Amino acid sequence: MTRQIGEVILDLQNVSLSFGGVNALTDISFDVREHEIRAIIGPNGAGKSSMLNVINGVYRPQAGEIILRGEHFRQMNPYKAACAGIARTFQNIALFKGMSVLDNIMTGRNLKMKANIFQQAFWMGAARREELEHRAKVEEIIDFLEIQHIRKTPVGRLPYGLQKRVDLARALAMEPQILLLDEPMAGMNIEEKQDMSRFILDVNDQMGTTIVLIEHDMGVVMDVSDRVVVLDYGKKIGDGSPDEVRGNPEVISAYLGASH
Repeated sequence: MTRQIGEVILDLQNVSLSFGGVNALTDISFDVREHEIRAIIGPNGAGKSSMLNVINGVYRPQAGEIILRGEHFRQMNPYKAACAGIARTFQNIALFKGMSVLDNIMTGRNLKMKANIFQQAFWMGAARREELEHRAKVEEIIDFLEIQHIRKTPVGRLPYGLQKRVDLARALAMEPQILLLDEPMAGMNIEEKQDMSRFILDVNDQMGTTIVLIEHDMGVVMDVSDRVVVLDYGKKIGDGSPDEVRGNPEVISAYLGASH
């Protein structure tokens, strides 16, 4: 499908989060439009991952609210977020290292499995039909991310860059409307980053998936993002197009460094 950025699908209003006496996020507001790639950038400790954790309900903010497709949530939780079509990858890969690539991706279909435990245990009737349908969907994702050659390989044997791709595949298996990516290119070499950037753009363009992305590589951010929000010490200091953010003096001082 051809991507066309739509109306606001996710709106965060006046979100504040603290741990004890430490303020992780202070009165942050920004929105995400349907089908866009929305980047969140900032120095280490700026509150970027905390923001994603608020969106998918891992953390519950002390103030503010999340508005998802017009529905107001004072507090989200991970199950509600998943049911609402929000999927997430993590900075630290959390795959099942002893399981194959295919089986890891299948775990992303869990919420879509309707057969009861008895049917699943004996692989009968609805459970059998359902699993075949889910496996067909997983095979589509495997083809899409070009990992056919490792589909039966235990994840623990794969190099880091391919493990990151499997992590993305598992999130895509949920068929999310909003995909949260927490530093998907951390630790990658240039070639791996180029591949991952291409896949992120393809997911956004061909699947129409809205993406919220945390990334430290400013070149990647400027190339793939429609809009960028900038955090520093838990506060929002910039928000706009990549060019607007790049020219923001406060952003230059806090994140890029005055010399840049």
